[in-house]
Amino acid sequence: MRGAGALTFSGAVVEAPCSPAGPPSPFTSRNVTRRLKSIKNIQKITKSMKMVSAAKYARAERELKPARVYGTGALALYEKAEIKAPEDKKKHLLIGVSSDRGLCGAIHTSIAKTMKNEITNLSNAGKEVMVVGVGDKIRGLLQRTHGNYFLLTFKEVGRRPPSFGDASVIALELLNSGYEFDEGSVIYNRFRSVISYKTDEKPIFSLETVAGSESLSIYDDIDADVLRNYQEFTLANILYYSLKESTTSEQSARMTAMDNASKNASEMIDKLTLTFNRTRQAVITKELIEIISGAAAL
Repeated sequence: MRGAGALTFSGAVVEAPCSPAGPPSPFTSRNVTRRLKSIKNIQKITKSMKMVSAAKYARAERELKPARVYGTGALALYEKAEIKAPEDKKKHLLIGVSSDRGLCGAIHTSIAKTMKNEITNLSNAGKEVMVVGVGDKIRGLLQRTHGNYFLLTFKEVGRRPPSFGDASVIALELLNSGYEFDEGSVIYNRFRSVISYKTDEKPIFSLETVAGSESLSIYDDIDADVLRNYQEFTLANILYYSLKESTTSEQSARMTAMDNASKNASEMIDKLTLTFNRTRQAVITKELIEIISGAAAL
């Protein structure tokens, strides 16, 4: 009976000698040179992306300060009038704000994780949940596990700085979708510093919920048309504020990620350069030994 790697002669088993040529070494001069060239090209790309992100971040941060006024002002009525949805209201809307672009760390994953937790908690509480995805990344992260919750999705987000017109289009599509929600939340990344952001959320309410608030009676001369216009404008304001916060957080996160990638590439280049020098020195030493041995034999 024959087994792999063994020869049988008259009942005796003799192991076949292994081939002296093993697998090719990955640390040949040619392979190391090829890897060095590849990593240097990657480093050029990451440095370029860092410079582009730094320029976009500076503009986004500059435009964020006046945009924050829209967010705080839009929520003033909700806070002053203490508007809350009644407990018997079941329809809840979640709006996740991300973008279409990646290479910015876990900024999109944090939004998806928060939305998954919210969907689970609200569903367990017996509420009907629908999701609006702003940006293709949030759709891709939630499509497989929570695809049946999506009401609307918006693409082409993040390629250009967001404007109030973009927020108005999202708000108009949401209002014309035919879905009558009672309350909801806009989940976004709030910018804190160049290296820090926090996933936050802002409340939104339907026109019926706002009109049915008991504390709204302290305001005079608020008819249905004024309240409807204010509600539509408030929704657009909150979306605009969330888009600005998310864009600034994304650019700062991408700038940090590309900076870390460039540093990692530099470390890999240093290690590969050292390996290349050692390999070349070993080849030179081997050739010298052969020359000296041949001369000694003569």
